[in-house]
Amino acid sequence: MYASTVRGLLVRGMLAGLIAGLFAFAVAYVVGEPPVRGSIAVEEATAAKEAAPAAGHAGHGAAAPAEEEEELVSRPVQSTVGLATGVLVYGVALGGIASLAFSFVLGRVGGFSPRATAALTAAGAFTTVYFVPFLKYPAAPPAVGNPDTIGQRTTLFFLMILLSVLLGVGAIILGRRLAPRLGNWNATLAAGAGFVVATGLAFLVLPDNTDAVKPEFPAALLWEFRVASVAVQVVMWVVFGVVFGVLGQRLLAHRTDPAGAEATAPQQASALG
Repeated sequence: MYASTVRGLLVRGMLAGLIAGLFAFAVAYVVGEPPVRGSIAVEEATAAKEAAPAAGHAGHGAAAPAEEEEELVSRPVQSTVGLATGVLVYGVALGGIASLAFSFVLGRVGGFSPRATAALTAAGAFTTVYFVPFLKYPAAPPAVGNPDTIGQRTTLFFLMILLSVLLGVGAIILGRRLAPRLGNWNATLAAGAGFVVATGLAFLVLPDNTDAVKPEFPAALLWEFRVASVAVQVVMWVVFGVVFGVLGQRLLAHRTDPAGAEATAPQQASALG
């Protein structure tokens, strides 16, 4: 029974992630693509200015610069099929992982219903997997930054994700242990405060992103890109929390007490092992 229930939650989590990915793609295309196109235009204009002196020297006997290689994948394809594929795969993968986290926390962090637990799981995933790392290493458009530092920036971002998730798990464990002595509300506040303090220390220990945005890059365009990035993630996790909450509630609804009422969250957690 345990394995079949978890498998059912996993399938529903991936389905909810797919649906959330569709909504996130719509937001990414409508809200996110304009600043991406704008940043690419800024990059092309900057490259043209830098190439102009070289073209002048080429007219005086210097070798002309080599023509740029043609893109393997055109921008229209990148902004439609490529974007949709990336967002949908991302949504399905995270939906599956979040459903497993839901299976673990259901009934173990309070007597919440499956819908409320799904909402809390989505909120926790958004906070630890995206928002906290974003505060340390905010997203930047494709035209910003040195391509040679992409590997370093990616490593630091994923390291921040790992630390954030571990600190989030630690906060949950701390809250559970403090609850018998402090009560659920005070234990939650103490665990939350501990998470904030530990995250702040991680911010101080981890190195800053030295690949700063160039001064000539429009600040408004950078702001629009980062707001769009946050909006995509907010839509992704809100839709996932709502859809998975409904699907998970229906899957677990058949677990009733002898009187026919719906089983409580602790009873459902007991059934899940």
